[in-house]
Amino acid sequence: MNKLWIKIALPIVVLALGVAGMSLINATAQQQEEKEDTDTRPTVSIDEASAEDYQVMITSFGEVRPLEMTQLSAQVSGEVVDWHQDFVAGGVVPRGTTLFSIDKQRYEAALLQAEAELNQAQAQLIEEQARARVAAQEAKSMADSQVTDLYLRKPQLLSAEAAVKSAEAKLKLAKRDLAYCQVKAPYDALVISRDIGLGQFVSQGAQVAELYNIETAEITLPIAGFDSTFLPTPLAGTQVTVTSRGINTFSRQGVIDRDLGVVEKSTRMSQLIARIQDPYSLHSQAPVFKFGSYVEVSLAGQTLQQVFRLPQDLVTNRTVWLVDKDMQLQPVKVDVLREEGKYFLINDGLSEGDRVLTTVPEYPQKGMKVKLAKDDPKLVAQNAEAE
Repeated sequence: MNKLWIKIALPIVVLALGVAGMSLINATAQQQEEKEDTDTRPTVSIDEASAEDYQVMITSFGEVRPLEMTQLSAQVSGEVVDWHQDFVAGGVVPRGTTLFSIDKQRYEAALLQAEAELNQAQAQLIEEQARARVAAQEAKSMADSQVTDLYLRKPQLLSAEAAVKSAEAKLKLAKRDLAYCQVKAPYDALVISRDIGLGQFVSQGAQVAELYNIETAEITLPIAGFDSTFLPTPLAGTQVTVTSRGINTFSRQGVIDRDLGVVEKSTRMSQLIARIQDPYSLHSQAPVFKFGSYVEVSLAGQTLQQVFRLPQDLVTNRTVWLVDKDMQLQPVKVDVLREEGKYFLINDGLSEGDRVLTTVPEYPQKGMKVKLAKDDPKLVAQNAEAE
C-alpha cells in the first residue's frame, strides 16, 4: 500500500518541483532583463549659455564730511552787541546771515575822519593843479633855461595827487572795518560751536566760532584694485547714488568729483571723492545726510561687451561642465572676468548656445552619460532634436 502511494506521489512531486523551477528561472530572467533595461544615467538640468552686454556696478562705503570747516575769527576788535538766534551749536544759517555784531561807533568815527582827510587832500590837489596851470602860462614868456620842474610845480602836484590816493586808501579801509563790525556767514553753515556772548570784548583775529559748510558734502570712497579696472572714463562728473541704510533707508544723487591720485599704503586701495549738494536740505525737501553718517555709494562702471553671467556654484576651479550632443559631460576652462554678487562674469571659454550643466552630479567625469530632467519639456525637446 505504501509502495503504491509512493509510486503515485513521487511523479506528482517531481512535476511540481519542475514547474516551480521553471517559474523561478523565468522570474529570474525577467528580473535580469528588467535590471538590464533600467537607465542609471544621472538626471541633470541644463541651460543655454547666452552672451550679453553687462553694466558693471561698483559699490563702496564712506563717511559724509563737510567740504569746508572754518574757524571763524573777528576781523576787528570791539564789544559784542548782538548775535543771531541761530548762531548756536547745531544752528543752520544761510550764506550772508549776520552772525553777530560788534560795536561800530569807533569805526563810524574813523570813516568820517577818513572822508574828511580825503576831502582835504582833494582840495589841496585842486589848488596845486591851479598853481601848476598859472606857472605853465607864465613859463611861455620865459627862456627855456629858466623853466624847471620845480617852477612848474610838478613835485607839488605829484605830492598832492599822492595825498589824495593815500586818503582814498584810508577811506577804503575805514569802510571795510565798519563792514567787519557785522560778522556774516561765509556760506550756508552748520554752527558747531560759539565762544562769545553779549557784552564780551573780542580782539582782532580771536577765534569766536567753528562752522561747517553745508552747501556741499564730500565722501571719501576706497576702491579695491579689482574694481579700479572697471571704473568709467572719464571719471569726474560720473553720477553716483548715495544711500543711507537703517530703519529708514533713503537715497540721493551725487557725482564723483575727483580721484585723489594715490593708493593707500595699508589697504592698497585707490581713493575717490564723491560730492552731494545741499546735504542738510536747506534749499530742498530731499532727505538730510548729516555729517558723520556712514553711507553706501554705488556708481555705474564700464559696460562689458558680450560676457556670460553664471552662478558661482556652476564654476569650480575655473571649470564649467557642458552637456554635448551625445548627452555626455564635457569640462571646459573659462576666464572669469569679474565677480558680481552671486555670479561670475565670463568672457572666454564659452560659446553662444553651449548647454551648461545647472545641476552637477556628485562626482562628474568627462564623458559621463547623463539624461535631462523630465520636468523640463523645453530642454527634453532640445535633447530629442540633438539626438
